[in-house]
Parts: sequence; structure tokens; C-alpha cells
Amino acid sequence: MAKKPVVIGVAGGSGSGKTSVTKAIYEHFKGHSILMLEQDYYYKDQKHLPFEERLNTNYDHPLAFDNDLLIDHLHSLLSHKGIDKPVYDYKLHTRSEDVIVVEPKDVIILEGILILEDERLRDLMDIKLYVDTDADLRIIRRLLRDIKERGRSIDSVIEQYLTVVRPMHNQFIEPTKRYADIIIPEGGQNHVAIDLMVTKIQTILELNAIL
Repeated sequence: MAKKPVVIGVAGGSGSGKTSVTKAIYEHFKGHSILMLEQDYYYKDQKHLPFEERLNTNYDHPLAFDNDLLIDHLHSLLSHKGIDKPVYDYKLHTRSEDVIVVEPKDVIILEGILILEDERLRDLMDIKLYVDTDADLRIIRRLLRDIKERGRSIDSVIEQYLTVVRPMHNQFIEPTKRYADIIIPEGGQNHVAIDLMVTKIQTILELNAIL
């Protein structure tokens, strides 16, 4: 009987470095039996809404995510079945027609700002990480990312941070820290924490190869 895959959750605020932690772990094991599943891909389909209404989407609120689909997909992967991971179109503010075929692996890294907020998701995780980074670093990183990658103006990024991102972080994201098994300060710069996780995952992969 095939061994149940191990699910590692990596949470943290926008700009915390959780994606850097996830990628650092994944890159170390690239080519092995490991996959990444990003919560950002599971924003709700909004095709039924007028475009003007979609522009008001609060992407930092728990209700923005289609966790039902994410949980269904996790159950499929845990049952060694492949999935069609959705793709989100940020220009149209709705789900794309494209999908990404994902095959099951021994280790699943689930990454996202609010993966620890939903108890159903938490119950599927074997290890829960929270990347904890000071607010000033998070806003600077988000500012640089949104200007460079999304063509945003400084004013619009700051306004969004003050009116949406910061209050959502304080209300929904920061409180989920209490559910974490391990808290990683400073994200991708914390090489000791990453090395510890790499060692743990290596052990899991070796055990799965033996059993």
C-alpha cells in the first residue's frame, strides 16, 4: 500500500518571505518526489461578476479563496491522484481557462498567506510553518514587487497596504501564528531554519523509499 504523502504548510504575511522559504526547500529537492501547491492559484472564479466589481476584490481576505477546491485537490493528491491546478488571471481578476496538471508526490508544500486560517486545511498538514517578518520589511518587499512586477505606482501600493493589506494581516493572518509548529523569523534569510526543514524532508523521502 502506498504511503500517505506528507503535507508541509508554509504561511505568513505578504512580503514575509514565505515564498522564498518554500522555493529554497523545493529547489533543494528538485527532481525528487516533492511538489508546491500555492494558495494564490486558488482565488475564486469571478467570471459571473462585472469587471468593475472584480476590481474591488480583497485578495487578503479569507473569503477570496476557493478553499473547497483546494481541499478537494489536496485530498486527491493524498490519495495519489493527479489534479488540474487552476490558474488565476490578475489582469482580468478571475480564474483563467488554463490549468496546470500536477501529479502526486511524496511531499506536498502548501504555501499561502491564509492556509492556517482554515481548520480543514490545518487538519491536512503534518508540519505547519509560519514565516514571521517585521512589518517594515514586508511593506518594502511588497512595494518593490508590485512596482516591478505589476506596474503599480508607489501611491497605489501604499494606499492598498494601509487600507487593506495591513488591517487584513492584523485581523486574519497574524493570529494564525498560534497554529504553527515552527515559527521562522526573517523568511528566506533564515538559512538555519531552512536547513532544518531540508533535513526533515530528506528523512521523510528516505523513509518513503524504504517502506
